[in-house]
Amino acid sequence: MASSVPGRRLVACLLNVSEARRKDLVEMVAMAAVYKSKGELREGATVLNIFNDLDYNRSVITIVAGIDSVREAVLSACEAACGLIDMRAHSGAHPRMGAVDLIPIYPLDEALGLDDCAAEAQAIARGLTERVPGSSAFLFGWADCPLQRGLAQRRRDMGWFSKTPHMHAVTADVGPPPQRRYGLTGVGAGPYVMNCNVTIDTADLALGRRVAAALRESAPGGVPGVQVLALPHGGAVEIACNVESVRGGPPAGHGPEAEREAWPTFSIGGERYCHAPASLITARVGALAGQQGVGLKGTALVGFTPTQCRGLAERALSLGLGEFWKEQRGGGGGGLRM
Repeated sequence: MASSVPGRRLVACLLNVSEARRKDLVEMVAMAAVYKSKGELREGATVLNIFNDLDYNRSVITIVAGIDSVREAVLSACEAACGLIDMRAHSGAHPRMGAVDLIPIYPLDEALGLDDCAAEAQAIARGLTERVPGSSAFLFGWADCPLQRGLAQRRRDMGWFSKTPHMHAVTADVGPPPQRRYGLTGVGAGPYVMNCNVTIDTADLALGRRVAAALRESAPGGVPGVQVLALPHGGAVEIACNVESVRGGPPAGHGPEAEREAWPTFSIGGERYCHAPASLITARVGALAGQQGVGLKGTALVGFTPTQCRGLAERALSLGLGEFWKEQRGGGGGGLRM
């Protein structure tokens, strides 16, 4: 994924914060990423998108900057979020552990390696705990050295999927034991992870969980790179998918030849990666739900595909648009809906 913006070495951070119902506060967090304390635009950083989900009470803020400037943009946003969000008063249908719940760092430039992003993620974790006393973090992916445990494994081990995680039983990798005010933040690095959510036309959560179980990567015939939750959403059930990029070309043995050809591909540090397309995930969910007599209501991409993210970032930075998300507001409330 070579960048055409000379010298920038772009990375993306899909910052997950535990607030969506107070949209003004979420925008304040986004503004902190692109403006310095005196109101001066932060050079070389942009916020491409804000995705608010009211049922989940969770927002995803897509920050893109050069690897040499992303740390300050992300930490400024995190500092603002921790000042505005109190986990003791939080409620929402989505699992969460922290006011800033997730800080993933993804390379958008082919010249960047995953080790570069891992070092930056580790520095961000340290910076967060220094700038927000009482905050704490765990590491995942390439930032979790030397084990490189994935996000799903780390979340399972810490009880993140529980409705009421026992924070006193969790040990942070960076910072003090987690406190109820800020909770615990996941910080990591790896190939780009896309979020694709498919809503099925039922309120039967048990049925949704059966669909999710058959879809996820670990199931026989599951989709490579796909991690799945079934969650109540707007009176229906949402099949919420983290779509991880997988090393190599489109995998064989997962659907018709046409499906395999449709897997988008890109490079990181000279290695080829690909990810399942949203159309494939939607089709698989539709088929699995259809076997139970249930139809689809729609699909939403939370933010962008890796290629879209890079292209929009190049445009935004070339034009000096820090608040690029405001250009996207006509496109479905912060996400691409299909």
